[in-house]
Amino acid sequence: MAKTAINWAAIDADPRFQELHRRKVGFLMGLMVFSIAYYFLLPVGAAYFPDLFKIKVWGAVNVGLVFALSEFIVAWGIAFYYSRHANKVFDEMAKELIRDAEKIGRR
Repeated sequence: MAKTAINWAAIDADPRFQELHRRKVGFLMGLMVFSIAYYFLLPVGAAYFPDLFKIKVWGAVNVGLVFALSEFIVAWGIAFYYSRHANKVFDEMAKELIRDAEKIGRR
């Protein structure tokens, strides 16, 4: 059984693929903007609000340290949120394209 060569340009031109790409890029850009903003809150906060970051929470642990450690939790949360969203939305859109890929991209 010979495999049919797939015309990737035709798949790229498919409106469903364009919509998948547009939605995925938009979603990822939103997550990236949030991530960068949250990341830069630490140095900006430490520079402009040092008294806030020096507040003791427990023993030698202060607000600045808690905020710095929260960046790990936020990163994991973003990864979890992306994987859930991708599994529900992007994967369903991709399955439809995969199912029709041979028909769309037949040369």
